[in-house]
Amino acid sequence: MNTRLIKLKEVLTITGLSRSHTYALAQRGEFPQPVKLTERSSAWVQAEVFDWVESRISARNGGVA
Repeated sequence: MNTRLIKLKEVLTITGLSRSHTYALAQRGEFPQPVKLTERSSAWVQAEVFDWVESRISARNGGVA
């Protein structure tokens, strides 16, 4: 399996979102949930973040990618 985990800094760079907005969206189920790595460390599945970005582009285009 080739699943890459990315840290918050990279998620923010990819999405352009702020830290607080990223966590708020995830809490509401509107953004991928982070994976808890340790008590104080989380990361996101890169493919899920890219899929979310693609869904935003598709929504902008009226459902057409």
